[in-house]
Amino acid sequence: MTLPTHIALLGCGNMAGAMLRGWLHAGAEASAFTVIDPYAKDLPKGVRHFDAVADLGGETFPAVMLGVKPQMLADVADTARTLMADGALVISMLAGIECAALSRLFPDQRPVRIMPNLAAALNASPVGLFSAALTEAEREAITPWFDALGSAVWLPQESDMALFTALGGSGPAYLYRFIDALAVAATRLGMDPATAQATALATVDGAAKLAAAASESPATLADRVASPGGSTREGMNVLDADDALIRLLDATLAAARDRNIALAKLAD
Repeated sequence: MTLPTHIALLGCGNMAGAMLRGWLHAGAEASAFTVIDPYAKDLPKGVRHFDAVADLGGETFPAVMLGVKPQMLADVADTARTLMADGALVISMLAGIECAALSRLFPDQRPVRIMPNLAAALNASPVGLFSAALTEAEREAITPWFDALGSAVWLPQESDMALFTALGGSGPAYLYRFIDALAVAATRLGMDPATAQATALATVDGAAKLAAAASESPATLADRVASPGGSTREGMNVLDADDALIRLLDATLAAARDRNIALAKLAD
């Protein structure tokens, strides 16, 4: 598998750090990564680390990943440019920052937007990608970088990134909330809190593994668990009544998608 061999990470917070650990776990060499971040802590052994771009003495890179907060981009753009070799790949995980804005800030480079989640550290994250600046061959060349973090998918149009971010980027938070809600509900019905938390987590973990390995859809698996007239079906009837769960998640994803769209407009 092709992995990054010479890449700078400008900023290395939670998400960039998860990607870094995922790449190393997939077999990339630690020496392939240079982190520029005065606040970075507990970086993997062998990863180069500098507090400031000036400390690199003018060194440039064929790929630079932007790991700063979106609202910081304008402030660090000049500094970021000094890291970029001619025609560098500019990898942006910055929610709401569109390729047009990246091209204005880095006119001689090749921007690509990505959206992973923190499971990248475990090589288990979906990764949405979009770029209008790369050829098909260039896309194919870097797809393995992101497949190594889980599963990469190139989105057909940039507007799809807002919804992908709502599902693939924000989705883990909603699942964590669901796990917690299962445990809270069981606790309210009389179960010991620690037992409820452990059982809810183990249940979701096992169900996700089975779903990932199964040839059937999750909807079919749910029906296989819920026998007619049984206790599982009684609970499912609550979730399914008037599409209650679907309507809740429809509103959840729409709210996150719309916020991503709003952030893009603010960035303009």
